[in-house]
Amino acid sequence: MYDRIWLGIDVGTQSVRVFVIDDDGHVAGSGWATLGGERRGRRHEQDAEKWWQAVIGACITALNGLDAGAVAGLAVDATSGTILIADQAGRPRTAGLMYDDDRATEEARLVDEAGGPIWASLGYFRMQPSWALPKLVWLLRHRQELKAGNLRLFHQSDFIAARLIGHPVATDTTNALKSGYDVIEERWPSEVFDRLGVPTRMLPEVVRPGTVLGVVSAAASSLTGIPAGTPVVAGMTDGCAAQLGAGAVETGSWNSVLGTTLVLKGVSEQLIRDPSGVVYCHRGPNDTWLPGAASNSGAGVIARRFGDKDLDVLTAHAARIPVGAVAYPLVAEAERFPFVARNVEAFVIGDAQDDAAMFAALLLGVACVERLCMDYLDLLETPTDGPLTMTGGGTRNRFWSQLRVDLLGRPASIPAQAEPAMGMAVLASTLAGRSVVEAARAMVRSELELTPDPTRAPALLERYRDFVAALAARGWLDDGIASHARNRANQ
Repeated sequence: MYDRIWLGIDVGTQSVRVFVIDDDGHVAGSGWATLGGERRGRRHEQDAEKWWQAVIGACITALNGLDAGAVAGLAVDATSGTILIADQAGRPRTAGLMYDDDRATEEARLVDEAGGPIWASLGYFRMQPSWALPKLVWLLRHRQELKAGNLRLFHQSDFIAARLIGHPVATDTTNALKSGYDVIEERWPSEVFDRLGVPTRMLPEVVRPGTVLGVVSAAASSLTGIPAGTPVVAGMTDGCAAQLGAGAVETGSWNSVLGTTLVLKGVSEQLIRDPSGVVYCHRGPNDTWLPGAASNSGAGVIARRFGDKDLDVLTAHAARIPVGAVAYPLVAEAERFPFVARNVEAFVIGDAQDDAAMFAALLLGVACVERLCMDYLDLLETPTDGPLTMTGGGTRNRFWSQLRVDLLGRPASIPAQAEPAMGMAVLASTLAGRSVVEAARAMVRSELELTPDPTRAPALLERYRDFVAALAARGWLDDGIASHARNRANQ
């Protein structure tokens, strides 16, 4: 039996996951439920009521066989930029516009015109059509009736927290960022919303992650099995939640997530301003900042190129090949980190005539992109000297993880449970009076510790310098960034 357990609820795109974790990081229970939505061209919508039904199902499964009375608190994360408009009773008036719904192209332009100086001061310079504020403007422009009455903006996690508590709740700073919240002055810039015709009464209160929002209502308790009166704390976006779940919570620590694309998220004591807008910061728990950025390079190119091949066999061959070719592992036709460029295309340096050689070249290419990301962060004077964790599907390939560590020249750990729901359990556990750092140290467990092999560094760094030079020669990589990367590689 567990004396005290914490719930983390992760509302994703395809499923809801719930973890039940004790004070020492043991997984006491887990549950999941599937989600589905409609994707039509640039539009991607889901039924918010189905989010709630999935949460109910996942909670029931996660708590099955446990003493529910031991639940001491919970937090909810959800996809960043997913919104809907609902009434004060929490009844949806629109579908949920998902994080990757990018219909609001014209509205993004209007948002940038209305609030450009503020977005620049926050370090991201412009909003993307998939961000929450352009989508909110799109809804109000196309459905004028939504401006009337007592309706309000809900982010996906706000909606679930409100259902658990029984009334509308504050949102958190990480979700509010893409809705136009000024995370420096900690206010909604009303002058911008006035220009856009967005009634400020529609906007929720904003609090820091970990702030108590309320307690689980009797009605929600009867549906989910979570005891009535359980505190609900403000959560985070799914990316920030995964960072907590990986244990990247100390200043200078970073979580490198290798999935379809490569995402890096870290911790800083100061807001990091990137002149190119590549890196931007969330406001984290307490007084921390969470800089991060996502590449359009990553493991997706492996699935595309070798989806019908035995990757274990290819890995075994790649491990026997001396450092040779390197390939730019581009998933899309543009890059967004560690540089911004359109109309870029994949390339290969060296001989990669057979599958094994090309596979090895792509593995090294991802490692080179990751190293260049870290060099770019160093150029921005972002603290990068803390612990490094690696998560995502790419970590299942141990050879690849070791290759990445060897090129970076720094140790890294792979957590046993690197899930957003885990991060929310960590955040909820701060109700016990410990800091996020203390909670993560106690609860996040390492599955594997990797240390760099210095004998491999010379050959890997030589190929890395070739890779950087090729990007610069094509005009994609700024000369200043390229020079800084080369200098660090020569140290």
